[in-house]
Amino acid sequence: MTATLICVKVLLRYYEMDRIAMIDYKLTRSNRKTVAIHIRDGAVEVRAPLYMLNRDIDRFILSRERWVKEKLAESNGKKALRKDFSLNYGDYLMYRGKQYPITIKQGDRVGFDDEGFYIPPDLTPEQIKHACIQIYRVLAKRDLTKIALALSGKMSVTPTAIRINSAKSRWGSCSVRESVNFSWKLIMADDDIIEYVVVHELAHITELNHSKRFWALVKSVLPDYTERKVRLKELQDKLAGEDWE
Repeated sequence: MTATLICVKVLLRYYEMDRIAMIDYKLTRSNRKTVAIHIRDGAVEVRAPLYMLNRDIDRFILSRERWVKEKLAESNGKKALRKDFSLNYGDYLMYRGKQYPITIKQGDRVGFDDEGFYIPPDLTPEQIKHACIQIYRVLAKRDLTKIALALSGKMSVTPTAIRINSAKSRWGSCSVRESVNFSWKLIMADDDIIEYVVVHELAHITELNHSKRFWALVKSVLPDYTERKVRLKELQDKLAGEDWE
Protein backbone atom coordinates (compact mmCIF):
# COMPACT_ATOMS: atom_id res chain seq x y z
CA MET A 1 0.00 0.00 0.00
CA THR A 2 1.31 3.44 -0.89
CA ALA A 3 2.43 5.39 2.17
CA THR A 4 0.42 8.44 3.15
CA LEU A 5 2.60 11.53 3.46
CA ILE A 6 1.69 14.53 5.56
CA CYS A 7 4.25 17.33 5.57
CA VAL A 8 4.08 20.39 7.81
CA LYS A 9 6.48 23.09 8.91
CA VAL A 10 7.03 23.22 12.67
CA LEU A 11 8.86 25.58 15.00
CA LEU A 12 9.54 23.71 18.21
CA ARG A 13 9.61 25.76 21.41
CA TYR A 14 10.52 24.14 24.69
CA TYR A 15 10.69 25.88 28.06
CA GLU A 16 12.65 24.33 30.87
CA MET A 17 14.19 26.25 33.77
CA ASP A 18 14.20 29.53 31.81
CA ARG A 19 15.87 27.85 28.80
CA ILE A 20 14.25 28.13 25.40
CA ALA A 21 15.20 25.68 22.68
CA MET A 22 13.95 26.55 19.20
CA ILE A 23 14.29 24.11 16.33
CA ASP A 24 12.73 24.87 12.96
CA TYR A 25 11.94 21.61 11.16
CA LYS A 26 9.68 19.98 8.59
CA LEU A 27 7.52 17.16 9.87
CA THR A 28 6.70 14.34 7.46
CA ARG A 29 4.21 11.69 8.58
CA SER A 30 3.86 8.37 6.79
CA ASN A 31 3.08 4.69 7.34
CA ARG A 32 6.35 4.06 9.16
CA LYS A 33 6.94 2.54 12.59
CA THR A 34 9.74 4.70 13.96
CA VAL A 35 10.66 8.38 14.15
CA ALA A 36 13.87 9.69 12.61
CA ILE A 37 15.69 13.00 12.15
CA HIS A 38 17.38 13.91 8.86
CA ILE A 39 19.54 16.99 8.31
CA ARG A 40 20.45 18.20 4.82
CA ASP A 41 21.53 21.57 3.44
CA GLY A 42 21.04 23.27 6.79
CA ALA A 43 17.46 22.05 7.18
CA VAL A 44 15.91 19.59 9.66
CA GLU A 45 13.31 17.03 8.63
CA VAL A 46 11.57 14.76 11.13
CA ARG A 47 9.91 11.63 9.76
CA ALA A 48 7.31 10.14 12.08
CA PRO A 49 4.49 7.57 12.09
CA LEU A 50 1.03 8.83 11.11
CA TYR A 51 -0.48 8.51 14.58
CA MET A 52 2.48 9.48 16.79
CA LEU A 53 1.48 12.25 19.21
CA ASN A 54 3.06 15.67 18.65
CA ARG A 55 4.30 15.82 22.23
CA ASP A 56 6.10 12.50 21.78
CA ILE A 57 7.73 13.79 18.60
CA ASP A 58 8.81 16.92 20.51
CA ARG A 59 10.32 14.85 23.30
CA PHE A 60 12.22 12.75 20.77
CA ILE A 61 13.69 15.85 19.09
CA LEU A 62 14.61 17.47 22.39
CA SER A 63 16.32 14.32 23.59
CA ARG A 64 18.66 14.75 20.61
CA GLU A 65 18.92 18.52 20.72
CA ARG A 66 22.72 18.60 21.08
CA TRP A 67 23.17 16.16 18.17
CA VAL A 68 20.76 18.18 16.00
CA LYS A 69 22.61 21.43 16.66
CA GLU A 70 26.02 19.83 16.00
CA LYS A 71 24.80 18.34 12.71
CA LEU A 72 23.15 21.61 11.72
CA ALA A 73 26.42 23.47 12.27
CA GLU A 74 28.26 20.85 10.21
CA SER A 75 25.64 21.00 7.45
CA ASN A 76 25.71 24.79 7.33
CA GLY A 77 29.50 24.69 7.08
CA LYS A 78 29.33 22.37 4.07
CA LYS A 79 26.61 24.56 2.57
CA ALA A 80 28.95 27.56 2.81
CA LEU A 81 31.75 25.58 1.14
CA ARG A 82 29.44 24.60 -1.71
CA LYS A 83 28.49 28.24 -2.19
CA ASP A 84 32.16 29.18 -2.60
CA PHE A 85 32.99 26.17 -4.81
CA SER A 86 34.35 26.98 -8.27
CA LEU A 87 36.69 25.46 -10.84
CA ASN A 88 39.44 27.19 -12.78
CA TYR A 89 42.22 26.31 -15.18
CA GLY A 90 45.03 24.57 -13.34
CA ASP A 91 42.78 23.10 -10.64
CA TYR A 92 42.98 19.35 -10.06
CA LEU A 93 40.10 16.89 -10.26
CA MET A 94 39.71 13.29 -9.17
CA TYR A 95 39.32 10.51 -11.74
CA ARG A 96 39.33 6.91 -10.51
CA GLY A 97 41.12 7.95 -7.35
CA LYS A 98 43.90 10.01 -8.96
CA GLN A 99 44.35 13.76 -9.39
CA TYR A 100 44.44 15.30 -12.88
CA PRO A 101 44.71 18.98 -13.89
CA ILE A 102 42.23 21.06 -15.86
CA THR A 103 44.19 22.19 -18.91
CA ILE A 104 43.59 24.50 -21.86
CA LYS A 105 43.34 23.11 -25.39
CA GLN A 106 42.63 25.30 -28.38
CA GLY A 107 39.39 24.58 -30.19
CA ASP A 108 35.90 23.88 -28.95
CA ARG A 109 36.25 20.27 -27.79
CA VAL A 110 36.39 18.94 -24.26
CA GLY A 111 37.79 15.62 -23.13
CA PHE A 112 40.27 13.59 -21.10
CA ASP A 113 43.60 12.38 -22.48
CA ASP A 114 45.10 10.40 -19.56
CA GLU A 115 47.11 13.48 -18.60
CA GLY A 116 44.24 15.74 -17.66
CA PHE A 117 40.88 17.27 -18.41
CA TYR A 118 41.20 19.53 -21.45
CA ILE A 119 38.75 22.32 -22.27
CA PRO A 120 38.70 25.42 -24.51
CA PRO A 121 40.24 28.70 -23.30
CA ASP A 122 38.41 31.72 -21.91
CA LEU A 123 35.63 29.87 -20.11
CA THR A 124 34.05 31.18 -16.91
CA PRO A 125 34.29 29.07 -13.72
CA GLU A 126 30.67 27.99 -14.21
CA GLN A 127 31.36 26.98 -17.83
CA ILE A 128 34.47 25.11 -16.73
CA LYS A 129 32.41 23.17 -14.20
CA HIS A 130 29.79 22.20 -16.75
CA ALA A 131 32.50 21.17 -19.23
CA CYS A 132 34.11 18.95 -16.59
CA ILE A 133 30.75 17.39 -15.72
CA GLN A 134 30.27 16.61 -19.41
CA ILE A 135 33.65 14.87 -19.46
CA TYR A 136 32.90 13.00 -16.23
CA ARG A 137 29.61 11.68 -17.62
CA VAL A 138 31.34 10.28 -20.72
CA LEU A 139 34.08 8.66 -18.62
CA ALA A 140 31.50 7.25 -16.18
CA LYS A 141 29.41 5.73 -18.96
CA ARG A 142 32.44 4.07 -20.50
CA ASP A 143 34.23 2.88 -17.37
CA LEU A 144 31.35 2.03 -15.05
CA THR A 145 29.61 0.03 -17.78
CA LYS A 146 32.79 -1.96 -18.37
CA ILE A 147 33.31 -2.60 -14.64
CA ALA A 148 29.66 -3.55 -14.10
CA LEU A 149 29.69 -6.02 -16.98
CA ALA A 150 32.86 -7.66 -15.69
CA LEU A 151 31.51 -7.98 -12.15
CA SER A 152 28.08 -9.15 -13.29
CA GLY A 153 29.75 -12.07 -15.05
CA LYS A 154 31.62 -12.90 -11.85
CA MET A 155 28.36 -12.75 -9.84
CA SER A 156 26.32 -14.66 -12.45
CA VAL A 157 23.73 -11.90 -12.79
CA THR A 158 22.63 -9.95 -15.85
CA PRO A 159 21.37 -6.38 -15.40
CA THR A 160 18.74 -5.40 -17.94
CA ALA A 161 20.42 -2.02 -18.33
CA ILE A 162 23.35 -0.01 -16.96
CA ARG A 163 22.64 3.70 -16.74
CA ILE A 164 24.47 6.80 -15.56
CA ASN A 165 22.47 9.51 -13.81
CA SER A 166 22.87 12.69 -11.78
CA ALA A 167 21.51 11.38 -8.47
CA LYS A 168 22.23 13.80 -5.63
CA SER A 169 22.07 11.46 -2.66
CA ARG A 170 22.68 7.97 -4.07
CA TRP A 171 25.82 6.46 -5.52
CA GLY A 172 23.80 3.74 -7.19
CA SER A 173 20.46 1.98 -7.33
CA CYS A 174 18.83 -1.16 -8.68
CA SER A 175 15.27 -1.20 -9.99
CA VAL A 176 12.73 -3.99 -9.66
CA ARG A 177 13.26 -4.52 -13.38
CA GLU A 178 16.90 -5.39 -12.58
CA SER A 179 18.49 -2.35 -14.20
CA VAL A 180 21.36 -0.73 -12.31
CA ASN A 181 22.04 2.99 -12.13
CA PHE A 182 25.14 4.88 -11.02
CA SER A 183 25.84 8.51 -10.27
CA TRP A 184 28.46 9.96 -12.60
CA LYS A 185 30.25 11.24 -9.47
CA LEU A 186 31.25 7.65 -8.69
CA ILE A 187 33.93 7.89 -11.38
CA MET A 188 35.86 10.18 -9.02
CA ALA A 189 36.38 7.28 -6.60
CA ASP A 190 39.24 4.81 -6.73
CA ASP A 191 38.61 1.39 -8.22
CA ASP A 192 38.14 -0.34 -4.86
CA ILE A 193 35.28 2.00 -3.97
CA ILE A 194 33.77 1.78 -7.46
CA GLU A 195 33.78 -2.00 -7.23
CA TYR A 196 32.02 -1.87 -3.87
CA VAL A 197 29.16 0.29 -5.19
CA VAL A 198 28.83 -1.81 -8.35
CA VAL A 199 28.81 -5.10 -6.43
CA HIS A 200 26.31 -3.62 -3.97
CA GLU A 201 23.84 -2.76 -6.74
CA LEU A 202 24.37 -5.99 -8.68
CA ALA A 203 23.70 -7.94 -5.48
CA HIS A 204 20.26 -6.32 -5.36
CA ILE A 205 19.36 -8.20 -8.54
CA THR A 206 19.44 -11.34 -6.39
CA GLU A 207 18.43 -9.81 -3.05
CA LEU A 208 16.15 -6.76 -3.20
CA ASN A 209 16.89 -5.77 0.41
CA HIS A 210 19.74 -5.44 2.89
CA SER A 211 19.23 -8.78 4.60
CA LYS A 212 21.96 -11.04 5.94
CA ARG A 213 21.82 -12.94 2.66
CA PHE A 214 22.45 -9.70 0.78
CA TRP A 215 25.53 -8.79 2.81
CA ALA A 216 26.79 -12.38 2.63
CA LEU A 217 26.58 -12.13 -1.15
CA VAL A 218 28.50 -8.84 -1.18
CA LYS A 219 31.14 -10.35 1.14
CA SER A 220 31.54 -13.41 -1.07
CA VAL A 221 32.70 -11.08 -3.85
CA LEU A 222 34.46 -8.45 -1.74
CA PRO A 223 35.63 -9.85 1.63
CA ASP A 224 36.88 -6.37 2.63
CA TYR A 225 33.68 -4.55 1.67
CA THR A 226 33.33 -2.93 5.11
CA GLU A 227 36.65 -1.12 4.65
CA ARG A 228 35.59 0.02 1.19
CA LYS A 229 32.29 1.23 2.61
CA VAL A 230 34.13 3.45 5.12
CA ARG A 231 36.24 4.97 2.35
CA LEU A 232 33.11 5.64 0.30
CA LYS A 233 31.70 7.60 3.24
CA GLU A 234 34.91 9.66 3.37
CA LEU A 235 34.52 10.52 -0.30
CA GLN A 236 30.87 11.39 0.28
CA ASP A 237 31.84 13.78 3.08
CA LYS A 238 34.40 15.45 0.80
CA LEU A 239 31.94 15.95 -2.04
CA ALA A 240 29.35 17.32 0.39
CA GLY A 241 31.43 20.51 0.43
CA GLU A 242 31.56 20.79 -3.38
CA ASP A 243 28.81 22.11 -5.62
CA TRP A 244 28.54 19.82 -8.66
CA GLU A 245 24.94 20.65 -9.53
